[in-house]
Amino acid sequence: MGNKNKTISFRVNEDDFESLREIAEERDLSLSAVFRDYVDMLVAHDGQVEVVPEHELDGPVDESDDEFPPKVTVPKSFVREHERLELEADHLREQLDEYKQYATHLRERVDDDADDVIHLEDLDREKDEQDETLHLG
Repeated sequence: MGNKNKTISFRVNEDDFESLREIAEERDLSLSAVFRDYVDMLVAHDGQVEVVPEHELDGPVDESDDEFPPKVTVPKSFVREHERLELEADHLREQLDEYKQYATHLRERVDDDADDVIHLEDLDREKDEQDETLHLG
């Protein structure tokens, strides 16, 4: 049988909860991801984990210089705005398709009714011809 994920539930006071939520937002993670990372680290080091501020760490904090392909951190607001714009663009494409279909429908109706169209110039010519025939007679 494969590994099954288990749920851990516990209570913390409101101030600690808000602090944890701020930490998760700073690192652009969900609150549950923060706990999963912590539990993974705790298990990997047999319960011997020490919390140390980043500025006190030995060695470079940012090891991404050696990584390939390079990774870029994008703020959540940028991602959300991008997703919003994609949805808006999809909606506008759908509207454009609807307008194109409507315009095609109208063109077809005009083409079908082309025989029923009376041009004003033709009416003026007929009137002039009738006036001329009255003056001649």
